[in-house]
Amino acid sequence: MATFATSDQLLVIIDPVARQADGEAVRIAKDVLSAGAATKVCLPDDPEEFARALTRRGSRRPVVVGDDRALVRAVTLLHRQRELAGCVLSMVPVGGSLALAETLGVPTGAVAAARTVLDGVERRMDLLVDESDGVVLGALRIPPVPVREAETVGPAASVASAAGGPWLRTRYRSLVRTLAARPTRLTTTVPGPGPSRLRVEVDGETVIGLEQPVQAVSVTAGASGVADVEVRPASVGAEASPLLASGRTVTVTGADFRYRADTGVAGPVRRRTWRVVEGAWGLTVPST
Repeated sequence: MATFATSDQLLVIIDPVARQADGEAVRIAKDVLSAGAATKVCLPDDPEEFARALTRRGSRRPVVVGDDRALVRAVTLLHRQRELAGCVLSMVPVGGSLALAETLGVPTGAVAAARTVLDGVERRMDLLVDESDGVVLGALRIPPVPVREAETVGPAASVASAAGGPWLRTRYRSLVRTLAARPTRLTTTVPGPGPSRLRVEVDGETVIGLEQPVQAVSVTAGASGVADVEVRPASVGAEASPLLASGRTVTVTGADFRYRADTGVAGPVRRRTWRVVEGAWGLTVPST
């Protein structure tokens, strides 16, 4: 694990959703970071400006102030620019969806997270990458768990709600489009999970075939370049024991299935392969 010097220059990218969700936490984070290092603050209004700021960071160490979606967006951008391996990301979690950040070891309090940016250490972590350059930092689930409209469309629904209710949604539609993270187009509501017929292969070996219905599949990047896979067969009566496997590549084949990767739902697709990239990205975490 690498440590950082307080002389490091920081590029602090404050996601618009964070500014809407908790302006006070954003202010506290800015004050702590500015007191401890040379900082350049960027306030992007949309994903395009977010991407430009990250691309033009120069030698500055990027700090994302935002929620899980902002972190995933930053990792995805750096991966697609083939700059992820040489860049260490830091994060101050602010917003409604922070479960991923907490799972990855980032403190969720503004002061503690900002101090971690200044005094923390780099932790290298594995990444799941698919053939369309999509990434998974935490967990992949098939089928996706049911999600509410606000979760599905990202920050848009929360902005309309905060503005005063459904009757104002038309008025705020342009603002909603600006703040949306624009992932793969999603339906507003993902139906609850049900048995599917999927073929799951790990390193070319079949874990379950199309002849047996599947209740759920989960994939997480484990350690040392290996993904942990759990397949739960559908059963009648007593619950079937999960099928466990691990390997470097996971391929799922089936009829128009959707999947949840970290904060977003993608699909439908008929086939997708994820591979583990060992130590693909670095994140600043507390030193102890």
